[in-house]
Amino acid sequence: MLIKETPFRHWIENFYGYGSWHAPIWFIAHEEGGGDLPEEVADKLNYFYNTHTSTAQPTLCDIRELYRHVAVRFEGPKSGLYNNQYEFRFDNNAVVHGVWKNLIAFEHGYSDKELPDLLAYQKNSFVSASNRNEALVRLFPLPSPHNHGWYYSWLDLPQFPFLKSRSLYQEHVYQRRIQVILANISTYKPDVVLMYGMENINTLKKSVQEFFHGVKFKMVKAIKLQIPQHHRADLNGTKLLITTQIPALRHNRIETGFDWQEYGKMVKAES
Repeated sequence: MLIKETPFRHWIENFYGYGSWHAPIWFIAHEEGGGDLPEEVADKLNYFYNTHTSTAQPTLCDIRELYRHVAVRFEGPKSGLYNNQYEFRFDNNAVVHGVWKNLIAFEHGYSDKELPDLLAYQKNSFVSASNRNEALVRLFPLPSPHNHGWYYSWLDLPQFPFLKSRSLYQEHVYQRRIQVILANISTYKPDVVLMYGMENINTLKKSVQEFFHGVKFKMVKAIKLQIPQHHRADLNGTKLLITTQIPALRHNRIETGFDWQEYGKMVKAES
């Protein structure tokens, strides 16, 4: 069996994403990407377990090192061009990531810095564990494929009955993970936390208000092609932003996108 119980459990309980908790800017995605093939999931789980076996606590790992251990299994035109995900995203012939480029733009807009060469920044700096500029956190840990299918119900892992459906899985892991994330926000006090692609806005807001008593949210309406609709709160100095929008064009259509650099500037201006 490709996916084994012990690495699987270790990943669900301890994997929280990439980068550093000490970073001033956190990006929190709804879930980990990938997962189109069980081999890809197994590569991630096994690397994380082998590298962080002794770390039974919420962990952000080195994305570049993990990606070196995840083989690329492309079919079609890209077949054979890359051996692993590191080569695909961080090496000489890397390809710019459709979401990361907009997160980089948001960060530089917020920090009032000139927008860098996006691919160069992705290759050399983005979510670097040593640079501590960003954290790339996952609310839900299991890699989810592009078609949003739920393949985990097919695993022969009866000790995890919550894998029968995505809703059961999310219900099972949500409370602990959101509490860990909010506790770490309270401890590390990042300057800004952007939660994007979220599907459970009201639940998230309730969790935040239960943890940070007295916090109030402001809903900011979208400005077409500029600012996504989002909910904003001040968590004792940390600016929290929650949006359903994903920082990427849908179907590569420009009218579905926003100016994430301008969004960062707006958030900073309203501080």
